[in-house]
Amino acid sequence: MKPEPIKLDRLEPGQQLIYGGNCVAVVSDELAARFRPDDRIVIVPDDGAVLHIPAEQHRVASVAVTAAADAFAGLAAVDDDSISRFFSVFAARLRDDVAFAAIGAANHADIESAVRRGRSTTRLELTPSMRSAMIDGLDGWAASELRRTQAIATHRHEGWTVESHRAPLGVVGFVFEGRPNVFADAAGVVRTGNTAVFRIGSDALGTARAIVEHALQPALLEAGLPEGTVTLVDSAAHAAGWALFSDRRLSLAVGRGSGPAVAQLGAVARLSGVPVSVHGTGGAWLVAGADADRERFRAAIEHSLDRKVCNTLNVCCIVRSVAEHLVPTFVAALERAAAHRGTGARLHVTPAAAHFISEAQHRQRSTVRRADGDHDEPFVTGIAVDRLGAEWEWEGSPEVSLHVVESVAEAIELCNRLSPRFVASLISASTTEHEQFFASVDAPFVGDGFTRWVDGQYALDTPELGLANWEAGRLLARGGILSGDGVYTIRYRATIDDPELHR
Repeated sequence: MKPEPIKLDRLEPGQQLIYGGNCVAVVSDELAARFRPDDRIVIVPDDGAVLHIPAEQHRVASVAVTAAADAFAGLAAVDDDSISRFFSVFAARLRDDVAFAAIGAANHADIESAVRRGRSTTRLELTPSMRSAMIDGLDGWAASELRRTQAIATHRHEGWTVESHRAPLGVVGFVFEGRPNVFADAAGVVRTGNTAVFRIGSDALGTARAIVEHALQPALLEAGLPEGTVTLVDSAAHAAGWALFSDRRLSLAVGRGSGPAVAQLGAVARLSGVPVSVHGTGGAWLVAGADADRERFRAAIEHSLDRKVCNTLNVCCIVRSVAEHLVPTFVAALERAAAHRGTGARLHVTPAAAHFISEAQHRQRSTVRRADGDHDEPFVTGIAVDRLGAEWEWEGSPEVSLHVVESVAEAIELCNRLSPRFVASLISASTTEHEQFFASVDAPFVGDGFTRWVDGQYALDTPELGLANWEAGRLLARGGILSGDGVYTIRYRATIDDPELHR
């Protein structure tokens, strides 16, 4: 007879908790005081962090997953035209100015709250262009020929046949940062018959609630889809995200946001045996070769710094033989990108690059827009080569690192060693050098110009759920752009023509 698990109903200060086979975490006084019966803890194996999940946050997440699991079973009785109808109505509700007014008002309130608390609003504002992209994405899913049970291959044998069919994966859990457009992007998993559970960052929770009330739920109702097909975990607590990702009923957990937070979520999912796809640390690298065209280089820099997202230029490496004339081009492009935003810029230079920066630029001051307001800061500061992996999470003022290398090969080595292995671009007139760069740089996204092309909607006309870097290893049989059409499993169906068939 299987023994009943022993559950903790309290923690004691100084109590030792074993994790990772041979490591020990110690319960703090604060954790012991907060822990109550039916609470849960998760210990992150990478750093021993003890994550406390209060019973209420576990309950909120569990209720949402239960609704999505029930809806997944109910979707089997819904035809694909009804799913198309869901996307069409969702888009129409966002397009309708009356329905959208409440969503816009909620977003405005979220922004005001974030500003008061000194929080970043870079990704929070639901701009007209973001609204338009959400509508376009939903219209795209509505018109898609993709269906839940499409046959994708047929294997014929003597006397029998096997067909491979695309099939829904199940319940997909999402934890996103404060982007209001995540509902439209991630709702794409419904196209292939999956259901979705969202937990969105506290900064955008008001906007999320408004989208659910005024667009999402009306679309589900009108299309006749189960109510829990797309569900919001209505909690501002980080613990709700940990609770969601530790629910073994998830077929896939998708985390997107800041690097450390997403890495922590990924660890929680893996500890619980939940397949996970995390999309956190970003920052693109751009390399200028010895024969780089100056104007092409200038344009690539300027257009890679229009706003801060994961595919924004973070590190630029220039080959020494052309640094004398390309570094000034780089600095001018950086300042021009900042001027477009009405701010100053920040430049971090390695010792190798500092030699090519003028004394006046070293002394120059810059008005830098942070989340808590404008600051007077140095335009140029030094950075060690080993710190080139730091991602600059800038708010309004472009911020980037510059390094001078002896060769493109050296830049590739640094990128492979220090970067998140995400986006890499080479400016060079040499076809051979581009082929060598593509073969050697360890990144899923490689280009020859500006870095901001890396986007599912922009590049593949498909709303993305996230962009994966290779920081934690390459992906098995999947591209770095995760979209709704990539969330499926394969079923096999045999047709036996010869009843006497045997092995």
